Amino acid sequence: MLDGAFALLEAVQEAQEAGLTALAAAGGLPKTTAYRLLEQLVELGAVERHGVNYRMGSRMFRLGREWQPHPGLRAAATGPMQQLAAATGATVVLCVLREGRTLAVSGVPGMVDDVALVQPGATWPWTTAAGKALVAVTPSSAPLGPLPGSWRQEASVIRDSGMALDREALIPGVCCAAVPVTIGRGRAVGALCAMVDPSRDVRRLAHAVERAGRAVDARLRPG
Repeated sequence: MLDGAFALLEAVQEAQEAGLTALAAAGGLPKTTAYRLLEQLVELGAVERHGVNYRMGSRMFRLGREWQPHPGLRAAATGPMQQLAAATGATVVLCVLREGRTLAVSGVPGMVDDVALVQPGATWPWTTAAGKALVAVTPSSAPLGPLPGSWRQEASVIRDSGMALDREALIPGVCCAAVPVTIGRGRAVGALCAMVDPSRDVRRLAHAVERAGRAVDARLRPG
């Protein structure tokens, strides 16, 4: 039952708003089962009924806002992210790895919003700069898929330099620099990523991102 309910929640999130038939198909459920689960989710406030369609409910919004990939991470990153965006004009994103993908936790708008608008909860392949910064320093059991043949050497370079760079590898017109955010003994709990257009010096940007990352690290460090 829980599997079915979560499948429907994911279908609602993906569609934003859809009817019973579409959601049942997306969730891989019979319509009668989907209807029963959706009505239960409506009663709980997790889903809202809008005419004959369903959309995400306010209770999921409230609960989702409280999610933390690591205690205090979002609060620790907010100030340094805003300062980094103001100093560089970059679109700045705090990311984590989940289910083998890069997941945006929070962001500050910047120069590439027209081609890479970041919304909390958005995901990309792990092969973003932020994803590479995390995979390179953190042993992961997440399903990453086949690793590129050059990954071992690239990961070594990222560990040595402390940063990962991306020059339009994922999105045309977007270059990225990312550093891991760490706590005690260098354990990475997230990555800070800045995105700019190709006219900017991404290596110079990377040093600004590195300074912001250290500021987040310091705020996370107890005492």
